[in-house]
Amino acid sequence: MFVVSSIAKLARPRLWHEQAVELVNAPAAVIAAWPVVEAVLGALLIVQFDRRVMALLAVAVLALFTAVLVLRISQGRRPRCACFGSFGNTPIGWGHVARNTSLIAVALLAAFA
Repeated sequence: MFVVSSIAKLARPRLWHEQAVELVNAPAAVIAAWPVVEAVLGALLIVQFDRRVMALLAVAVLALFTAVLVLRISQGRRPRCACFGSFGNTPIGWGHVARNTSLIAVALLAAFA
């Protein structure tokens, strides 16, 4: 999931930047580096490098993303989802929160299985 997400962001960097600014208004350097961070995390998860640590890092990342989604929804803001870069252009909603919650459960299972 992290690898696919990073590829989608790298495929259309301008769209990714616009979506990220709309969602979190992070610094440009963070927005530019984030797809690479996702790609590395995804690759390390795939090869099961220090599986527990990487899975827990995935949990932390997903929990942070989920908190941002809940915050924006509770503020009445529904920016476009930047979750999967060029693959996602719909406004955020509770379905995104549910998806992330499911992914957190899978990452926890990977960490402690």
